Amino acid sequence: MTVRLLTNIGRLWTGSEVWSNAAVLTQGDRIAWVGAASELPESIPGVVEDIVDVDQVENLNGCLVTPGLIDAHTHPVYAGNRWAELAMRSSGSSANEIAAAGGGIASTVTVTRGTDPWTLCNGVRARLREWLVSGTTTIEAKTGFHLTRDGELADVRLLRSLANEPGMPRVHVTFLAANAIPPEYFGRRSDYVDAVGAWCSDAAVAGADSVDVYCEEGRFSEREARWVLTAGRAAGLLPRLHACGQSRTTAARLAADLGCASADLLHEACEEDVFALAGAGVASVLCPATSLQLGKLPPVRALLDKGVAVALGSDHDPGANGITSMPMVISLAVSHFGMSVSEALRAATLGGAQALRAPDRGAMARGRYADIVAWDADHEGAFAWSYGLKPLRIWRGGEPAL
Repeated sequence: MTVRLLTNIGRLWTGSEVWSNAAVLTQGDRIAWVGAASELPESIPGVVEDIVDVDQVENLNGCLVTPGLIDAHTHPVYAGNRWAELAMRSSGSSANEIAAAGGGIASTVTVTRGTDPWTLCNGVRARLREWLVSGTTTIEAKTGFHLTRDGELADVRLLRSLANEPGMPRVHVTFLAANAIPPEYFGRRSDYVDAVGAWCSDAAVAGADSVDVYCEEGRFSEREARWVLTAGRAAGLLPRLHACGQSRTTAARLAADLGCASADLLHEACEEDVFALAGAGVASVLCPATSLQLGKLPPVRALLDKGVAVALGSDHDPGANGITSMPMVISLAVSHFGMSVSEALRAATLGGAQALRAPDRGAMARGRYADIVAWDADHEGAFAWSYGLKPLRIWRGGEPAL
């Protein structure tokens, strides 16, 4: 296993503290030591007998270093685009007018179903690469634009296979067949809900980590979400929930009642929802770009004050936004949500790890994955200024990715 020393780090943001003039030692894909450069030991048992004998030494010239970022909410498996629809929406067109013009989620489903697997795979591969080169070393990636058993399972396998390719971020795969009712199930809503519940065990075998339901007026009810999430949990999938995104529902409390890994969006969440999530230990995944588009603000400060684990997501989606830069999401969280830079950066690292139930990443600490980013800055305050801070170097599992 390669032993690598990253030295002359001007400022090291670990997730829990900040070190000046720091160093990091990695062994294979894990962090072996981290701290002030002046305290670097001469040897580390089981890692290196003499620090001068490390395999590679890299001088980072005084830059800022953080853990790799985590995007905890994305929808990257689709074909085509909905730019015309977005232009109509910006001009004040209603959902019915957009649907009459051939837009809406049904248009993405139609194009995605009609795209050959090779072309679809290449498109998703290119998107995942964009996340990695912007400093995001882990993403949560949802299916949800085939809405057939075979298509959704193929999407799970696609994401799982891409995660194993060089130059890709780590991928937490979420099975979201309960994204919308497909057109062929018109008038047979309960049949589709039953079908999705039955597909969960197949999704787990195919490589999914989680199951999600879009619980919203016009999508799936709390009762339907409970059915699917219970089936998913029985199959070994972590339950998570699109909750209170655009309408006032009791979805957040359902997430708390079921002990979901995360409740996402929460733009319409109330104080009672916050208490429920805090009491149940459910993480909240907040998406500032979507909040800006909807003109609705989740109860960010209440969630933080009550000790709810807050994560950030881009909510990359063909009908919402094309953001693949978590540095931009951090900037938006600071400016739009009123989070401090430290709170936003923590939400994009440790918070994301908590939402994904992945304690092996999200912090600069011994034993964690050596997912590390060196930024074109000397202080984390640059995230509040740049609106898309650029990385200089990226290591995924201790190996250079940029």
